[in-house]
Amino acid sequence: MKLSRAASWFLLAFGVWSWFIWVSFVRNLWKNGSGQAFDAAGDPTTFFWVHLTLAVMSFLLGTAVGVIGLRGVLALRRGSRTGKGGSA
Repeated sequence: MKLSRAASWFLLAFGVWSWFIWVSFVRNLWKNGSGQAFDAAGDPTTFFWVHLTLAVMSFLLGTAVGVIGLRGVLALRRGSRTGKGGSA
């Protein structure tokens, strides 16, 4: 399957954006002082574990999407060097 230039860059940007957002989210979750993420004893709550699981899954999906985009961008660059680059 061949991705267009726009689709490749979109997927790559989405992967980077996903990492930026979820790293910020996990940092804020870890520093949470409202009592939702950690109980009075300092132990993680169910809220913490659920949201950490969501973040990890988003890291994995963001990485997969970003890698697909990166591979598309690299393929387009290789194709443009050999004169077989895609259009769009």
